[in-house]
Amino acid sequence: MALHDSTSILRWPAAACLAATAAIHMTLVPDHLREAPYAGALFIALSAAALAGALLIMAVDHQLVWTGAAALCLAAVISYVLSRSVGLPSMSDDVGDWLNRLGMAAVACEAAAVMICSVVLWQAHADRRPRMA
Repeated sequence: MALHDSTSILRWPAAACLAATAAIHMTLVPDHLREAPYAGALFIALSAAALAGALLIMAVDHQLVWTGAAALCLAAVISYVLSRSVGLPSMSDDVGDWLNRLGMAAVACEAAAVMICSVVLWQAHADRRPRMA
């Protein structure tokens, strides 16, 4: 379902957050491919999906695009929390490294994208609700 025209102003910051997420993770790919190849592959997949999401948000104003972008970024934030708390296989050195600069930048972009997408989806839902006369 296409969303309301008022969401167009939020396309730019959402797309910027997704593009920044992709760029940050791509800089980390080489190290992660050496340390834990599965993590490097997941960073490549996340970067490709985030870049595709940024392009789609700019091209298509559809609820599924906004939902997919929010879900992708929320999954990335959850993965960061898991990697810093209980750790991930072959990446135990990340446990406790909460203040990693690139990690914090990525989480900030991802959290902002989740919030922007949530606002857009909430507004679209509110616009569709019947009004009491």
